[in-house]
Amino acid sequence: QVQLVETGGGLVQAGASLRLSCAASGRTFASYGMGWFRQAPGKEREFVAGITFSGSRTYYGDSVKGRFTISRDNAKNTVYLQMSSLKPEDTARYYCAADKFGGVGRLLTEEYDYWGQGTQVTVSS
Repeated sequence: QVQLVETGGGLVQAGASLRLSCAASGRTFASYGMGWFRQAPGKEREFVAGITFSGSRTYYGDSVKGRFTISRDNAKNTVYLQMSSLKPEDTARYYCAADKFGGVGRLLTEEYDYWGQGTQVTVSS
């Protein structure tokens, strides 16, 4: 069992940057693929970024490519989402998720086994 806790959300202006963190419990974090998703009111949960268990590969949703960067520190059991050039349409609750099989290219919510409670990001225009 893995518990995930997201931090770092907040209210920022358009064009600003923000870094989200997701701290994981347990000794098996380094074997998990990790992902970030977001969900805006009235919309489905959307894939944002993913990273393999070793951190050697990353992949992104089209709407954030070139602006967001996912990374991880396995020694700290933490995955990060660096967000730059934020836009009002990035406003959503951001969730961290863990894939216990450590797979590549996990884009779907059902491919992840554990979820955090989320952190709110609001971007004003």
